Amino acid sequence: MRLPGKRLKFEGKTSRETENGFGAGKWALRESRLVDWRENLLHFQRDIEAPIGWSDQAVNIVVRQYLRKRLPDGTSETSIQVLISRVVQAIRDFGENTISAFASKEDAAAFEGTLTNLVVDQRASFNSPVWFNCGLWFRYKISGNSGNWAWDFDTKKAVPIANAFERPQSSACFIQSLEDDLNSIFELVKNEARLFKYGSGTGTNFSCLRSNKEATAGGGMSSGLMSFLEVFDRAAGATKSGGTTRRAAKMVCLDLDHPEIMNFIRWKAKEESKAQALLNAGFSGGMDGEAYHTVSGQNSNNSVRINDEFMHAVKSSGFWSTKSRLTGATIETYKASTIFRAIADAAWACADPGVQFEDAIQKWHTCRTTGPIRASNPCSEFMFLDDTACNLASINLIKFIDRTGHFDIKAFCSAVRTLIIAQEFLVDFASYPSAAIAENSHRFRPIGLGFANLGGTLMALGIPYDSELARRWAASVTALMTGEAYRVSAELAEVFGAFDGFAKNRESMFDVIEMHMAALDSIKADAARSGSEGLLANDIDHIFLAAENSWTAAQKHAAVVGFRNAQVTVLAPTGTIAFMMDCDTTGIEPEYALVKLKFLADGGQLRVVNRTIGRALQILGYEQSSIENIVAKIGLGEDVMSAGVRAEHVDVFACAQEISPEAHLLMMSAVQPFLSGAISKTVNLPETATVEEVEAIFMRGWELGLKAVAVYRDGSKAVQPLRQLQVGNLSVQAPTQSAKNQNLCPECSHPTLMSGTCWVCPNCGHSIACS
Repeated sequence: MRLPGKRLKFEGKTSRETENGFGAGKWALRESRLVDWRENLLHFQRDIEAPIGWSDQAVNIVVRQYLRKRLPDGTSETSIQVLISRVVQAIRDFGENTISAFASKEDAAAFEGTLTNLVVDQRASFNSPVWFNCGLWFRYKISGNSGNWAWDFDTKKAVPIANAFERPQSSACFIQSLEDDLNSIFELVKNEARLFKYGSGTGTNFSCLRSNKEATAGGGMSSGLMSFLEVFDRAAGATKSGGTTRRAAKMVCLDLDHPEIMNFIRWKAKEESKAQALLNAGFSGGMDGEAYHTVSGQNSNNSVRINDEFMHAVKSSGFWSTKSRLTGATIETYKASTIFRAIADAAWACADPGVQFEDAIQKWHTCRTTGPIRASNPCSEFMFLDDTACNLASINLIKFIDRTGHFDIKAFCSAVRTLIIAQEFLVDFASYPSAAIAENSHRFRPIGLGFANLGGTLMALGIPYDSELARRWAASVTALMTGEAYRVSAELAEVFGAFDGFAKNRESMFDVIEMHMAALDSIKADAARSGSEGLLANDIDHIFLAAENSWTAAQKHAAVVGFRNAQVTVLAPTGTIAFMMDCDTTGIEPEYALVKLKFLADGGQLRVVNRTIGRALQILGYEQSSIENIVAKIGLGEDVMSAGVRAEHVDVFACAQEISPEAHLLMMSAVQPFLSGAISKTVNLPETATVEEVEAIFMRGWELGLKAVAVYRDGSKAVQPLRQLQVGNLSVQAPTQSAKNQNLCPECSHPTLMSGTCWVCPNCGHSIACS
């Protein structure tokens, strides 16, 4: 409920003053051309209105993924300006006219102009469902029965809506509940399909389903958890996410005390061995080929939920029992180390399952009084109550540093405020697949702001990803982002009121806020311990002080008015949208490869060099002539040292597999205390990594207090996101000669990239529904 006289004020140029935020001279008619790795033409379209400063890759992916190919009037979208305009204007219209959020029309216009410029300048982007769905009815009056639900402001409850585009599905991340009942099971199948249809992903904890060792009400034995998981897997595999070139994305979580836990742990590893046998027998490869289409379990990420009791049992050579879903009686007892080894062995073999640490998740839960967190979205960054949704947006970090490495705190905080307000509007503007999700999303209002391009930004700053300075910079920026986001959430609470579940969860909410603020001391302690000096260290100090101020202001303001949102930040994989923003790296990941190979029709190879190398060399003090020479040599295949990079700077250009697993985990540990949710990230391992090393990674992740950990061992799957070759010390992405049909994008046959726990094609944007 809005307090009397309170409205949002917004500084900045109005949309009219900036030509609706698009700016003169920024746009041109361009071609969109998509080819496969043999240069066969897959798509060609002239006269696409696109920003001059965007790369061909960014334009191609947006045209391929987000421009609507078929509209009710028989036309198609041919302008990225129109795409951005339909989304931003629809969000502004909802805020201005439906909920009367702004103090004046000028404030609404300034909001629209600022948000537009953030997207046009590639400083930020929303998650894919916003680009798929938002503003279509507003602009094109699309009609049709949706079966979705939305919040009704008059009746103050969720109501069914006739048109999915009038109230668009805007969230990428959903968590859905399940009961041990056939109606509930198949209702979830239906709701998952509806989410996939509009481009979103979903996760569920399946631990309530009775096992194949337990009886049904009729007296027979249950078919068990695994039989139903195969049904869900097939349903997901049959759905094109967003109606376009994206695979459906789902997460299956299971508690370790479920009687079928060992079958679940080994499920995908067993299916992987079947697929490889079929490939060896001559069946076609690729994610959509005969071999993988024949086996089960290929359409979900799987995670096991591990509590502290189990981990202590592993360390003390203790035992662990599975329990009946019906009676709670013990079904089987194992050595805890046997289960832990099985998890590591399966992850070593095929990357699944990942692990989610129960006690760390509940410790940082802002709404503990309402209930526990039982599951996550497909990429493990959104963790909240069952039957909730989260819309995402991500900031391109490199756009906020100048050529000297200075971070623009004011511009960054402005971006955070603009995006949090936009995401807050989307909570009520959106539709949802069930009444429960519509109601809970309205009651708790979780949103997920994050960032992309951390690896590229650290390289541009001349900092090795594996360094104390990098971790302190990342932690400070993350702390500033979340502190400012909560400050804005308190501002929104003064306008609209705190989220409905705030009063009931006030104690746990402020407990978590205090833990976030206490974690700021670790940044200060790291700075004191390292004693680093210089422009960059000074800049980190300023970011840290700004973060402290934001957290203090958020806590003080919320003590009076509460918070509008139960959660505000996550670190998503930023798969497709990272390419839309011309990021060199996705999410929190380091660079995967400095050189990408583009395969040509004549059998040749075009080497595309990372765009940040030259900028990094410049800030490290290299002369321009040396920079050009080094970049050229790297492009020809020389390793960075042979190309002329000095020994003390080689680590700045280290890629994912050249960085130790410990470094991956330490970066996650540095930023995790400053996030509402969790982190979508893969710890990349070489093919030679052992099961024991995977065990050690999971144990270390638990010791560091992480909420989730996933690993990927190069070559462990016959179809994988990326086959990494080595040219000297240089990581090069390319398909191997023996597996070209298996490691390429099924849409355009281009090598694909790892993005968090997801994969995405940098050529056409084909992906699972990451963000």
